[in-house]
Amino acid sequence: MPLSLAAGTRLVAATHNPGKARELAELLRNRFQVVSAADLNLPEPEEPETTFVGNAVLKARAAADAAGLVAIADDSGLCVAGLAGAPGVHSARWAGPQKDFAHAMALVAKRLEEVESEERAASFACALAVAWPRGPVVAVEGRVEGMLSFPPRGTRGFGYDPIFIPLGGDETFGEMDPQAKHAISHRARAFAALEAALF
Repeated sequence: MPLSLAAGTRLVAATHNPGKARELAELLRNRFQVVSAADLNLPEPEEPETTFVGNAVLKARAAADAAGLVAIADDSGLCVAGLAGAPGVHSARWAGPQKDFAHAMALVAKRLEEVESEERAASFACALAVAWPRGPVVAVEGRVEGMLSFPPRGTRGFGYDPIFIPLGGDETFGEMDPQAKHAISHRARAFAALEAALF
C-alpha cells in the first residue's frame, strides 16, 4: 500500500529555524497542522551525514520518534562552484551558533577572495524527508541553479537568499516576492517531487 498523508494530519516540521518552519508550512499550502520541533522543545540532532538527503532523513527520523508524530525535515544549502561545492551540507554551520547569516554570506565572499576565484555560479539544493514514528521514510531532492551577487540584496527570505540570483532572473531570492520564489526555488522543486510521491 503506497504511503500517503491525509489533509489535516498533524506534522512536525523538524527545524528550529522560524523562517524555514514558516516556509515549510506555506509550501504545504496549510493543508496540515504544522508544529515546529522548537515549539515542541525537541532537541536538535547532530548532522554528521555528508549529503543533504542523509541529514534530512536523520532529522525527520529523530523528530518523528521523539514526538510520536509524522515529521517533515529539510536539509538545504548553498553550493558554490568556486569553492568546490562549499558550504554545501555545512551551510548552517558557516552561520555559527547564533545563526548569523550576514556573517555566513561575508564568509562566502571572503573564501572566494582567498582562493582568487571569480566564478560566481552556485546552486541551492534541498532534500526533504517525511518520516513516520518508528516507520518508513520518504526522501526527495530538488535543486535550482543560479549566480552569486555581492553585496547582499533584499530582506525577504532567509539564510543565503540575499546573495543568490536564480538563472534567468535579476532579483536575489532576498528581493523576490515570496510566492514568486516558492514557484521556482529548490525547496519548491523538492516539494513537487514529494507531492508526486505522497499526496
